[in-house]
Amino acid sequence: MALTGIQIFKLLPKTNCKECGVPTCLAFAMNLASGKGELDSCPYVSEEARAQLAEASAPPVRPVAIGKGVRAFTVGGETVLCRHEKTFYNKPALAALVKSDMDDTQLEAKLKAWNAFQFERVGLNLRPEVVALKDVNGDAAAFAKKAKTIAETSEFNLVLMSEDPKVMKAGIKACLFKRPLMYAATAANAEDFGKLAKENNLPLAVKADSIEGLIPLTDKLTGMGLKDLVLDPGSRKIKKALEDQVAIRRAALKNLNRKIGFPTIVFPCEMASNLDMETLIASMFVAKYSGIIVLSDFSGESLFPMLLERLNIYTDPQRPMTVTQGIYEIGNPTEDSPVLVTTNFALTYFIVSGEIEGSKIPSWLLIKDSEGLSVMTAWAAGKFAGDDVGMFVKKSGIENKVKKKEVIIPGYAAAIAGDMEEELSGWTVTVGPREAAHIPGFLRSR
Repeated sequence: MALTGIQIFKLLPKTNCKECGVPTCLAFAMNLASGKGELDSCPYVSEEARAQLAEASAPPVRPVAIGKGVRAFTVGGETVLCRHEKTFYNKPALAALVKSDMDDTQLEAKLKAWNAFQFERVGLNLRPEVVALKDVNGDAAAFAKKAKTIAETSEFNLVLMSEDPKVMKAGIKACLFKRPLMYAATAANAEDFGKLAKENNLPLAVKADSIEGLIPLTDKLTGMGLKDLVLDPGSRKIKKALEDQVAIRRAALKNLNRKIGFPTIVFPCEMASNLDMETLIASMFVAKYSGIIVLSDFSGESLFPMLLERLNIYTDPQRPMTVTQGIYEIGNPTEDSPVLVTTNFALTYFIVSGEIEGSKIPSWLLIKDSEGLSVMTAWAAGKFAGDDVGMFVKKSGIENKVKKKEVIIPGYAAAIAGDMEEELSGWTVTVGPREAAHIPGFLRSR
């Protein structure tokens, strides 16, 4: 049972050292009790107290690690209902469905196509993580063969979907090294599936026909020593499914109900008749509040916007999205190519780099760390001052890459030109256009 703030306080060192980020140990204890703090933030808590506080300091939605390799992921671990309260941490995994009777050649073609869906954004590689393999005929050998193919010939991790213990056991044996998610334990097979999950140290999905129906199952499985559970309340109508996702999250966060304090899995593939509608439904569950989202297929036009939505929602709202400071090559610039400089606000970078690409003029783009602020805001805040930008240009190494010592600055930062020229001896500072849309014309006219 979760401890109260006062009970937690009694186990803390009571030094009021402030090293945890809050002014007193009592405030820190209250944060732990409400799920808004982490025990590791206290450097002086004893091992004995740590053991007693483990449950109280755990996130109200248990984090569950699934899979192995480059596409391994963790779901759950959330502490707030709305990202503006703090942030969301573990983004939902995107899965595509494969049936166990699929032709081998067709499966290989799908895996090859799906593996290629990787998109570069803000220096990150965005991609789906999971293939959900569904048993459709009770053929354990065929199920195991498909699981082995997916595990060994692709980067994807797996959700093994069968309610037959014999089929599930065969599938586990074929891909155990990928640490698949077992789906699903029900009232009829909970004992057998619980044993399989415990023997193989695997995460286990739990399925019922309602949220209330999940509780005796999670009680039974946690009583067997299983902690890594994923919930499916069984709802397949859009409105009811959304209501269930919100209810589960609220019960875990607001009521501290540990019986359903686990991440969830949803199936848009069973809620719509085409991939376009599935994508709309899935986008809703990216925001509220699924851990794994299963689609009938992956396609670039539906996958890319979902990956971007997921990226935007699962970034800290208190920290602007940024790109790394440095020199960026747009096209294939040479020693005669122009040099431009701007801030590291991600949106600024993508707009400016896109306009430079559109000009068809290869260029060097210098990105100056401005703590994620746009040009005007960074200049007003002193994060894009002339002497700082000049020093950055000097130390960036661009001088060794170009013959003409000229740097083009954004028009909104024209006031820094003088200070930059003082810092950059021998360089010419040219004021470019204010709007990024005018960059192509500006570069072509030079």
